[in-house]
Amino acid sequence: MARARIGDDIGRAALATVRAVTADGGDAAASVDRSTLALAVRYSLQLLAERAPGGTLEVRVPPYAAVQCVEGPKHTRGTPPNVIETDASTWLALAIGRLSWADARASGRVHASGQRAELDGLLPVV
Repeated sequence: MARARIGDDIGRAALATVRAVTADGGDAAASVDRSTLALAVRYSLQLLAERAPGGTLEVRVPPYAAVQCVEGPKHTRGTPPNVIETDASTWLALAIGRLSWADARASGRVHASGQRAELDGLLPVV
């Protein structure tokens, strides 16, 4: 069953909270309440999936959400061949432009497997 689309007003409010809390380099996961953090993660992943629709790449931010995105061969069963996984704070830093994809990869803050596990050019999403 598909999750209902998060409204832009609610999603933007959650992201604004994350931006405010992390403006001085703070950690979103340590500084934002869990429900706001979850909403910000889900909304920003929703924006990614809307920007790059498809089923070639799965982006996971456990335990909050995962989306399939990027046009190309669609994955339907088992472990996807192209996966990106990271924690909520790293994902939100990427989504709002506080962390570059290259820096996240170089520092080991994201785990990417598969030849199409790439988000360069799709971030930030907001």
